[in-house]
Formats: sequence, structure tokens, C-alpha cells
Amino acid sequence: MPLDTTNFPHVWMSYEEAPDHDHDEDFAALEASFARGEPFVILTDNAPSETHEHSHEEKKRTALWLKKHKAELRTLVLAMIVIEPSAAKRMAFKPFGAAFGKLWGFPMKLTSSREEAMEVAGKLLS
Repeated sequence: MPLDTTNFPHVWMSYEEAPDHDHDEDFAALEASFARGEPFVILTDNAPSETHEHSHEEKKRTALWLKKHKAELRTLVLAMIVIEPSAAKRMAFKPFGAAFGKLWGFPMKLTSSREEAMEVAGKLLS
């Protein structure tokens, strides 16, 4: 999940990653965003596919990181905004979004376009 923080408070995330991708870099980018002390949103226009799997070690590392950063996630990340043009896919994501919010501590918002995502982000950040 490579992160691009150059347009903070809009943090763009991608689920397209190389097989040797270093998730520690992603966690470091999130921690650097926390260090700013300002609320932000995470946006993505390529939601995870059903085949997106993590190893047991990755799941364990993520769980420990989530526990350590629970407060920052709940207070500084206002939402993850997923851009998905397909209405059927957005509907399919709704149950996942509820579980996502409980795990990560912030809600998942589903939008149909980049323009709609930026509107949602603007409202959340205002």
C-alpha cells in the first residue's frame, strides 16, 4: 500500500505494489503524517481486490502497529475515501467498510469519482 503524502492533508494510497514492497515504508509514511499533528484523509482509486492477501507475518505486524497507533488513527485520520466507479462494486464494499472502520479506527467512504472524493475530503477537512 504505497503512500503519497506530497498533497497532505490528502494522502493517496495505492494497492498496486511490487512483490518485494516494503510495508515498513508505508507505516513510516503514516507515522510522518501523524507527526504533523493535523487531521488528514486517505484516498485511493484502486481498491483492494478479492485476491489481495497478506501473509500471517504481515497480519501480525499490522496488528501490532495498529495497537501502537490506535489513538493517532482515531483522531488524525478522518476517513479512507475509496473511488470506485462501479455501483455494484461500491455496494459489495459496504460490508467490508464496516469491518474496516472497526479495525482501523476510521470510516471508509465510497465515492464514484475523483471529483466526488475531493468533495467528501473537503467537507471532512473543513
